[in-house]
This record gives sequence, structure tokens and C-alpha cells, in this order.
Amino acid sequence: MARFVFVSLVALFSVTTAQFIPPYTEDCRTDMYPPKGPTYRGAVTWYTVDLDLPPSKRWVDLITEKKTDLVNMIRIIKDLANAFVPSGKLIEMVDIGLPLLVDSLPYPFGDEMKGIAATSGVPLGEVVLFNIFYEVFTVCTSVVAEDPNGNLIHGRNLDFGLFMGWDMKNKSWIVSETLKPLVVNIDFRRNNKTVFKSTNFAGYVGMLTGIKPHTFTLTMNERFSLDGGYIGILEWILGKRDGMWMSFLTRSVLENSTSYEDAKNRLALTKLLAPAYFILGGNKTGQGCVITRSRVLSLDIWELDLKLGRWYVLETNYDHWKEPLFLDDRRTPAMKCMNKTTQTNISLKTMYDTLSTKPVLNKLTTYTTLMEVSSGKLESYIRDCPNPCMPW
Repeated sequence: MARFVFVSLVALFSVTTAQFIPPYTEDCRTDMYPPKGPTYRGAVTWYTVDLDLPPSKRWVDLITEKKTDLVNMIRIIKDLANAFVPSGKLIEMVDIGLPLLVDSLPYPFGDEMKGIAATSGVPLGEVVLFNIFYEVFTVCTSVVAEDPNGNLIHGRNLDFGLFMGWDMKNKSWIVSETLKPLVVNIDFRRNNKTVFKSTNFAGYVGMLTGIKPHTFTLTMNERFSLDGGYIGILEWILGKRDGMWMSFLTRSVLENSTSYEDAKNRLALTKLLAPAYFILGGNKTGQGCVITRSRVLSLDIWELDLKLGRWYVLETNYDHWKEPLFLDDRRTPAMKCMNKTTQTNISLKTMYDTLSTKPVLNKLTTYTTLMEVSSGKLESYIRDCPNPCMPW
């Protein structure tokens, strides 16, 4: 534990002094697409989840293939937990306590987790813990932009693993690296037709990134707040369950909402376990917004406004009307690159360039997703940030 604190302090000091100094930052990247070079580890494999199957059977094929990677990820999480509570009591509580609560989860999520546990051999409590992690530890960059023809383009970097084990030798986050083999694209189908598509982590039943083809695109970013996800999860464990898990809400919206406006209303009004930013893009001009949420209500809906020259909205992990934390300013370089691109030149290609520029791309970045609602396209790529690179 003392070593963890020391390493964290060293990393914090280093970031404070180096964040805005090349080569930890750089001029806006160009010609990065199609993905290639040292920042590109590989494409993401596609799988199908059949929503007509019983929930416990939906993930069998995917989890069977990804079992080894999932077991390895759970082992890393357990190692981190045991580093904080060396007695092993925390994992013992997880294995005993969380399975007793899984039936309190909204349908179909509890049954799906039971199926994942049965297929993988991972204890049910640890599968639930794996899903809880994303309610409180996700750090991201999301952008919705409109091109001159009214087409909406949505891009995101999914950054995960902050302060979860720094590998001094390889200068990388252990959890971030262990997650990369678990990144999958999923086509959710009903009656043999696509309902929505998502980029996800195998074993995780909520949604962080997704598209309902020709209707809307959606990503979720964590919102740092004193009234944060830990409180909501603790309330859920203690029996107060009137709030929805963020990633369960995004999946429900992707599966059931039939329009941009319907999705926006559900995301703005549903009570949550944790604060969040929902970044939503539609299929008509002007349909793009960042919904800033507390656990109880919507604090702000920041929308595209072409009359004001706002052809894109961009969210990291800080309220857009406030300055970002000086240790973690991905917003400024991302906006610099978007402004340099201009609306005339925005495309999937130039969106990827922005998301490939340090420190928007950093050691936490597991994948980049590009979505185009008009074509129903979702494409994702596993990322690397070669040294020297910001830890976050």
C-alpha cells in the first residue's frame, strides 16, 4: 500500500510538471486514418448477442471464447483489492455478499451475469464486481460533430484504469492493458435484425458506447462528484434501490428508445446510482448534446447550435462551463484539434486524428470508437500510446 501511494505521488508530480510540455503533448495529428502505426494495436472483433435467447444464454458464445482473458482480468481486480485489504476479507465479502443481491438488479442484467458466471467459471460475486467497476472508474473523451451536409459523427476514447496498478517497467496501467484483449464489438439482434451495436468489454452487461443505426449514437463518461458512484452503490447494497445503474440505463435506451428526443428525455430524467455525462447524437441537423447529470436530476443539456457556430460538443470528465482540473486537461487539446479541423473538414478520418493526439490519447486509452448514424457505422480500434506518453 505504501509503495502504491509513493508511486501515485511520483506520477502526480511528473504529470504536474510535464502535462503541457512536448513530447507529452503534440501538434494535432493528421493522416492517422485508416489506423496504422505504433498507436494502433488492432481492430476489434465482432460478435452477436441474440436478444431472443434467455438472458442466461445470450453471452455463452462470446464468453466461451473470451474466458481466459476474463479470468485474467478478474485476477488482476482481486490482486488490487487484496493490496488494499491484505487479509482477503474484501474478496470474501464480494464472493458471499454480492450474489445475494444479484436478483435485485433490473431484468435482464442479473440473469445475464449469472450466465456469464456459469460459462466462465468466475464466481458470481466477482462478475458483479467486474460490472460495478465501470460505474466509478471510467475516464473518457467524447465528441459529437455535424458536418456541412448535416451528417452527425460521434467519436470517443474510452480511458480506464486510473490508479489501478502502475507497471513501472512498461510504464503502463496494469488494468488498462489487461482490458484490451476483452474489447469487443457486439451486434445485438432480435428477430434476426440489428437492434443496436456496441463496443464493450466481454463480461460487462451494461453499455458505455453504442449506436442505434439511423436513429442515434450514445456514449457515457464519468462525472467526478462528491455525491459520486460509491455512494449510490453503497445505497444499493444497503437496500435503497430507486436509482438506475448508469450503464444499465444506456443499454436500456439503446435497446428501447425509438428517437433522439426519447433517448434524451430518458437520459435526462431517470434517477441514477452515479453522476454521469451522456453524450448523444441524433440523425438530424442540430441533434447532438451533452447531458450533465447528478444522481437525481439533469443539471444541464448542452446542445449543438449552428447559429452560434457550435458545430460540435465535446466532453471529457468535467462540467463544460467550468475549467478542467489542471492535472487532467484533455479538453483544451481536443478542442484545439477540432477547431483546427473546421466543420468543413470533419469526417470519421479527422475525428480519429483528434482522438489520436496526445494527451487526448494517453496511457489509459483502451479503444477509440467512431460512429456515423446515417450509415449505421460503428468501428473501433484498440489503442496504444507509445512512450513518452501521459499517464492520463
